[in-house]
Amino acid sequence: MYKKLSIFNLYYEWWKNIDKFIFSIIVLLFIIGLFFSLVSTSLIASDKLNTNNYSFFFKHLIFIFLGVIVMFVFSSINQRTLFRFSLLLFFISLFFLLLVPLIGIEVKGSKRWIELYMLPRFQPIELVKPFLIISISLILSSEKYSNLYFKYFLSFSTTLIVALFLVLQPDIGQTLLVIFSWLILVFTSGINIVFLLILFFISVFLISYLIIFVPKFDYIKSRLISFFDKEIGTHNFQSDKAIESIISGGFFGKGVGEGILKNRVPEAHTDYIISVISEEFGVIAIILILLLFIIFIYSVFKKVYFENEEKIKLILVGCISLILMQTIIHIGVNIRLLPTTGMTLPYISYGGSSIISVSILSGIILNLTKRKIKL
Repeated sequence: MYKKLSIFNLYYEWWKNIDKFIFSIIVLLFIIGLFFSLVSTSLIASDKLNTNNYSFFFKHLIFIFLGVIVMFVFSSINQRTLFRFSLLLFFISLFFLLLVPLIGIEVKGSKRWIELYMLPRFQPIELVKPFLIISISLILSSEKYSNLYFKYFLSFSTTLIVALFLVLQPDIGQTLLVIFSWLILVFTSGINIVFLLILFFISVFLISYLIIFVPKFDYIKSRLISFFDKEIGTHNFQSDKAIESIISGGFFGKGVGEGILKNRVPEAHTDYIISVISEEFGVIAIILILLLFIIFIYSVFKKVYFENEEKIKLILVGCISLILMQTIIHIGVNIRLLPTTGMTLPYISYGGSSIISVSILSGIILNLTKRKIKL
């Protein structure tokens, strides 16, 4: 009886203090993702996974269920525990990221996944990203180091380690995401704009050098050439089919199950989910989804504006910027504004690693936007 009462009190305190509007948007985005996995992508994805028609949907449902539990845990613990726990998990997830080049599973020329004993296959970088945001934010806001440039150096070194592990896979898309996350955080911390521009151009130069002169990244060079010149190469196939499906779907779509993109593009249920949705439900569905993301992002930035504690402000900016950048990249690739790269749409795309990652980010956001109780 006492145990049940304690669980109830924990839930009551959690529900009483969280931002219910932000929580409602997060839950709604998850529900939308689950709905589209059932009506638009479950059949083709199940065929690819060699399972029955509904096992894909139930697998997605299990991922979301686990994600909600993870979100609850990260949003309910106190902030000191959150920061300490996140630092520990950063080093654990970084260790898994280190294992990828050694024992990773190679898919289409890249090693991004690992499979350990009883654990399901997962992508370590998805676990690293949320805890990297917290680690960098804690470094930049630390009162332990008085020298501001030392903080920049230490945070950059931490980011560089993650970026180098990603380069070894290779995964330029996630590398760019990690580097830009760091740039946003140092900008938010109040860095001199000239110094920031220097760091930005150095980052662009290093990535350009890798793409142009390192043979391992020839496939990325080919994608970029194909992107700027459609007559050269074959790397535009998926993006071309995606934009065709959006156009053919029109404003109101072809109807449930009537789309053909999911049968023509290998990663329709992950990297091209927005095009699948648009073809069957129309551009109106995409507008509504984007509107939800905009409201969500605005609500978090509004909290940031009224936040006085530097550490919390940085973490919130980092978390919501990560979701924003990933959304922009996903949509940009689908409408051919950006070169082809594998990037899921947060909350909506299928994928256990992606769902758990965005659940951690959501839990952190809910934790740091909770109503503050004055003692």
